[in-house]
Amino acid sequence: MPQPHQIELLAPARDADIGIEAIQHGADAVYIGGPGFGARAGAGNPVADIERLARHAHRFDARIFVTLNTILRDDELEPARRLAWQLYDAGADALIIQDMGLLQLDLPPIQLHASTQTDIRTPAKARFLQDAGLSQIVLARELDLTQIAAIRDVLEPARCGIEFFIHGALCVAYSGQCYISHAHTGRSANRGDCSQACRLPYQVVDAQGRFVAHDAHVLSMKDNNQSLNLGPLIDAGVRSFKIEGRYKDMGYVKNITAHYRRLFDDILEQRPELARASSGRCRFGFTPDPLQNFNREFTDYFVHGRQIDVGAFDTPKNPGQPIGHVTRVAGDHFELQTDDPALTLANGDGLCFWDPLKTLVGAQANRVEALGDGRWRVFPKDPMAQLRELRRGTPVHRNRSMDWVRALERKSAERRIDVWLTLSETADGLSLSAIDEDGHSGAAQVALAWAAPRQPAAAEHALREALARLGETLFAPLGIALALPRPWFVPSSVANALRRDAIAALEAARAAAWQRLPRAQPVEPPTPYPEDTLSYLANVFNHKARDFYARHGVRVIDAAYESHQEPGEVSLMITKHCVRYSLSLCPKQAKGVVGVKGTIRAEPLQLINGKERLTLRFDCKPCEMHVVGRIKPGVVQRAEREAAEHALRFYRAPPRGTRSFE
Repeated sequence: MPQPHQIELLAPARDADIGIEAIQHGADAVYIGGPGFGARAGAGNPVADIERLARHAHRFDARIFVTLNTILRDDELEPARRLAWQLYDAGADALIIQDMGLLQLDLPPIQLHASTQTDIRTPAKARFLQDAGLSQIVLARELDLTQIAAIRDVLEPARCGIEFFIHGALCVAYSGQCYISHAHTGRSANRGDCSQACRLPYQVVDAQGRFVAHDAHVLSMKDNNQSLNLGPLIDAGVRSFKIEGRYKDMGYVKNITAHYRRLFDDILEQRPELARASSGRCRFGFTPDPLQNFNREFTDYFVHGRQIDVGAFDTPKNPGQPIGHVTRVAGDHFELQTDDPALTLANGDGLCFWDPLKTLVGAQANRVEALGDGRWRVFPKDPMAQLRELRRGTPVHRNRSMDWVRALERKSAERRIDVWLTLSETADGLSLSAIDEDGHSGAAQVALAWAAPRQPAAAEHALREALARLGETLFAPLGIALALPRPWFVPSSVANALRRDAIAALEAARAAAWQRLPRAQPVEPPTPYPEDTLSYLANVFNHKARDFYARHGVRVIDAAYESHQEPGEVSLMITKHCVRYSLSLCPKQAKGVVGVKGTIRAEPLQLINGKERLTLRFDCKPCEMHVVGRIKPGVVQRAEREAAEHALRFYRAPPRGTRSFE
C-alpha cells in the first residue's frame, strides 16, 4: 500500500508559550525565531526556550522550525554557524534560511528549508534549491494553482516538499525583493527590520501631474485567507500550509490554528490518501472564527489568477465587522441598534466607524449599558467631541470583542493521542498494555493475588473507570479491554499505579522512537544555477554566498542592495500587485472597450508621501509593477560610519559602472 501524503499545518510563534499553544490547538509544526538572524527583529527567543518548545512538540511528533533567514554580513557568518549548532542541540528540527552562504559553512546535520525571502516563482529556481540540499521550499505568495502545480512537477516529493502561505498579512512585494525601507531609513527588510512603507498613504499622480488617487494606501494589501482553497492547493502539490504571524498575539495563533485544524481534519476524513503530519486530536472550548482577529479584510490573492479587489486602500487598520448603527448621540455617550438582537457588547469592546472622508475612526467602549431589544448605550473612552462625525444612522463596526479576548485568555483547547488499554492476567498478577494511535506501546505489571469481587458488575465498572482516568497525560482512552478469564477485585490504588506506569512506559517509547528529519544532500557535481548573472536582487551580502553562486556556475554576481553599490534609481520593490489594474487603468482592461481601446497606456505614475517620492513603472509582459527610487545619502553615510567603527565586513562586487532601471 502506498504511504499517505502527510499534510502539515505550520503555525507561527512569537515566543515559546505561544508555540506550545499552537501545538495544543492543532499545529503539526511551529516556526519561531531564535536569539538572532531571524528576519523579525522583535521576535527573538533564547535557545533555552526553543528547547522547551521542542520538547513539548516532539511529544506529539510535531516539529519546530527555527528562522535563521536574514542575509548575513561576513562578520555574522561564524555567530550564525554557532547558533545553528546550539539550535540543533536544543532539538530544533529544521532551519529556515535565506542566505545561501550558510550552505558553505560547517552546519549541523539539520534539515534546511528555503525561506519565502528566496523568492521562488519558477520551476527552475525550485528545482535548483532542491538540488542544492533544501528539503522544503516556501513558494511566493503570488503564484496561482497552475504555477504551483508546475513547480510540483519538477520536484521529487521524497527530497523536497512545497510550503505555501494560507493566512495572515500579505507583503505587497515579492518576498526578498523590497528595499524601500532600507533606502529611506537604513532599516533592511531582508535583515528583519522593515519600516513598512507599504502601509503608508500616498498621493498617486500621473505623468501630467494629475491626481489619480488621494491619500490612498495603494501598496497595502488585504490579508491572505485560503480557507476555501485548501483542497485545490493540496491537489496542486502543497504539503505544508503556513500561517503568517510571528508578531501576532496568543489569541490570534490559537484561533487561526484551530480554524485551519478543523478544515484540514474535515479534508482528511474524506481523503484517505492524506494523513496528519503529527499525532493527537484536538478538542476546542470555542468556535474558531478568523473574523474575530485583526484583519484588513480578506483576499485569496492570486491563487485563482489576478483579482482586482486585493488592496486595503482605505486603511491598513482593522475595520472589524458591522454590528449595527447609531440611533442617538448625546454629550457623553451614543446609542446604537445592533443588527442581531442576540449580539452582546462588553466594556472595553473596540468600536469604529468611517467618517465622510473614508477615514476609520476608533470609538472604544469604556462602559456599555444594555437597553433591551438589541439597543445599547455606549460611553466611549475618548470624549464625544473627538467623535464629531458620529451621528444618527452611522454604521458601527466592532474590531475587538472583549468577551472573545477573555475566552481565549483561558484554556481553550486540549490535544490528546488515542490509546488502547488492555488489562491481562499473568501468572502472578496483572499486566496493563497501552498502544497508541501510532503503534507505540508500553506496559506495566503488578504482582497481585486473585480475589473475587463481591459485586462483579460494579467491580468491572470501577476498574474501567480507574484505567480510563488519563487526566493531564497526553492520552485519551479510545478503548479499554479487560482480557481477564475471571472477574477480579482490583484495589483502586493498584489500578491507578498500573495505569500510571503503563502510560509512563508508553511516553518513554514515544520519546525513544522520535527521529530527526533527515538532512538532504546536495547534488554532485553542483547543479548550475538557472542564470549566469545575478543583480543586487539576489541579496548576496557575504563572500560565502558569492562563492556558493560561483560554485553553481554564476559568472557575474552583484552585491546586495545593503552593500550600497546601487546609488542611482533602481527597483526598490517588485510586486505582482498593480496599482493601475486596481484603479481600473490597465491597458489590458481597456482592450476591446469601445472609445477606450488604445487611449490607456502603462505610463509611469508617481507615489508621494510627504517628502518621499517614488515612481511606479509597469512591466506588462510578466504583469509586474516596479517601485523605483534611490537610496538616501544619509543612509549610506551612517552605514559607512557604522562599518568603520565596528569593523563590519560584507561583500562588494567589482565596479561595473552606473546601473539604472530599464
